Amino acid sequence: MESRMATVNGIRTHYRLAGDGPPVVLLHGWPQTSYCWHKVFGELAEHHTVIAPDLRGYGLTDKPRTGFDKRTMAADVSALVRHLGFPRVSVVGHDRGGRVAHRWALDRPDEVAKLAVLDIIPTREMWRRIDARTARGYWHWLFHLQPDLPELLAGPNIAAYLGYFFERWTYQRQGLDAADEYVRAFSAPGALRTGFDDYRASFPDDDEHDEADAGRKLTMPVLAMWGEAGLLGTLPALDIWRDYAEDVTGAGITECGHFLAEEQPAVVAARLLEFLR
Repeated sequence: MESRMATVNGIRTHYRLAGDGPPVVLLHGWPQTSYCWHKVFGELAEHHTVIAPDLRGYGLTDKPRTGFDKRTMAADVSALVRHLGFPRVSVVGHDRGGRVAHRWALDRPDEVAKLAVLDIIPTREMWRRIDARTARGYWHWLFHLQPDLPELLAGPNIAAYLGYFFERWTYQRQGLDAADEYVRAFSAPGALRTGFDDYRASFPDDDEHDEADAGRKLTMPVLAMWGEAGLLGTLPALDIWRDYAEDVTGAGITECGHFLAEEQPAVVAARLLEFLR
């Protein structure tokens, strides 16, 4: 994996690049960086040009004060792939990166050939389905929305705060060998704030954009995968995505929590390669 920088859409963006062939873009989630793909990167790169950026505010990418709505974050990645000379790509997004990928496919469908979403349902659907059970699992959404408080409480011990999620969101805990890498990344100046700003943009900014597109379905092929041991395993994920896309396939991954590409990399790589053919 080559580590590179590019100035696109007004920010310096760090990305990892390898391989040759049809391009595929990998978008990470919170609390991670593009390093989360390290176990599937090589296998995918045998068949594809693989591009894995650090999203706005994450990793080695700039940490501005604004622009964390998913429309802007998608525009960042769109500008990067055009900078690299690719007018059309397949996109794989996990967690927050899946939400960026979904918005990219809605705003610029001509640029997204295929879309894979890992361990998410659409953000609009999450807000609509909040009840006591889902709130217990997604309490951090509402907490991270608050101004200043998450930084105040998490800042003194970033390792302990992120470690709480690494422990509770995994089934194959031994598979998450990059926890120290993520703690280091989120200990950089501004990184904790920008990670929370990603969530803060969910409401009202992302919500307004999603409501404006209510009823509009994606037309490119969509693959949905999720960890069966996680909260999404209790939701009818495929049925939900079929309300948002015309061509949806996918399934849960057994003995897997939230961090699919690190807990079950062989399964994830195989399913992605099959989908991207």
